[in-house]
Amino acid sequence: MTFSITTWNINSVRLRMPIVEQFIVRHQPDILCLQEIKCQEHEFPLQPLKDLGYQHIIIHGQKGYHGVAIASRVPLAEDHRQNYCGVGDARHISALFERGSRRIRLHNFYVPAGGDEPDRTINPKFGHKLDFVEEMKTLKADMPGVSSILVGDLNIAPLENDVWSHKKLLKIVSHTPIETDAMKDIMAKGGWLDLMRQHTPEPEKIYTWWSYRAKDWEAANKGRRLDHIWSSADLGPFLDRIEVLKEARGWNQPSDHVPVTAVFKF
Repeated sequence: MTFSITTWNINSVRLRMPIVEQFIVRHQPDILCLQEIKCQEHEFPLQPLKDLGYQHIIIHGQKGYHGVAIASRVPLAEDHRQNYCGVGDARHISALFERGSRRIRLHNFYVPAGGDEPDRTINPKFGHKLDFVEEMKTLKADMPGVSSILVGDLNIAPLENDVWSHKKLLKIVSHTPIETDAMKDIMAKGGWLDLMRQHTPEPEKIYTWWSYRAKDWEAANKGRRLDHIWSSADLGPFLDRIEVLKEARGWNQPSDHVPVTAVFKF
C-alpha cells in the first residue's frame, strides 16, 4: 500500500490555488504541505481543498508573509507551532498522523531566505537565518514510539550537486559554507535521513527551484535544491520513490518552486 507526501512552496496560496488544484487532480498526494502561503488563517482557501478530499487542514498563517499549512486525507492530531527565534513568524507547523500501526510526526518548515548578502554584520536577514537553523539543531528525528518526517522550503542547497554551479554559488546565500555546514549539522545531530538523496545520490543534480529572474528558466536551468524531505532512519527502507515535478515551474502563474513528493510503501 502506497502513501505519499508532497511539499511545495506555493508563494501565495490564494493566487495559485488553480495550480494547486491542478496538481492535486493529477497526482493526489495523501498529504500536501505548503509553505509561503502569505495569508492569515481565516483567509486560507479551505473549500477547494476540502472539495478534493482534504478534510483535515491545519494552518499557521501570517498577514502578507510566510505561513505554512498541512492538508491531509488522513486525520491529523496535536497541531503544534514552534516560534523559532521568538519573533512570531509563521514558519513551522507539525502534526501527528497514523499509517497502519505506525505513528508519524510530520514537520513542515519555511526557513528564512536570508537576503542577498551572506554577512550577518551588514545583513540582519542572514543573521536571522543562521539563528533559525541553529535552533533547528535540537530537533530530533528519533522519538519513542513515533517516526518522523520533516519537509519544507529550507532555503539551503547543502550539497555540491544541489546547485547548478558549486564554485559560482559558494558566496551566494543558500549555498555558502556556513549555511551548508549548518544544515548538515542539523541532520547529523537530529538523526535525519535525506530521502531525496537516498533516492538520487550524488553526483546527479537535483533542483526544486528556478529563479523568477531568469529570462528562460528552462533553457538556463540554473536551479537549486531548496526544498527537502527528511525522515527518521526507520522510514528509509519504506521509501519507494521521490518525484520532483519540474514541469510545474512552467505552469500558468507558477511558483518559483515545484512540488516534491515522497512515495512510501508500508
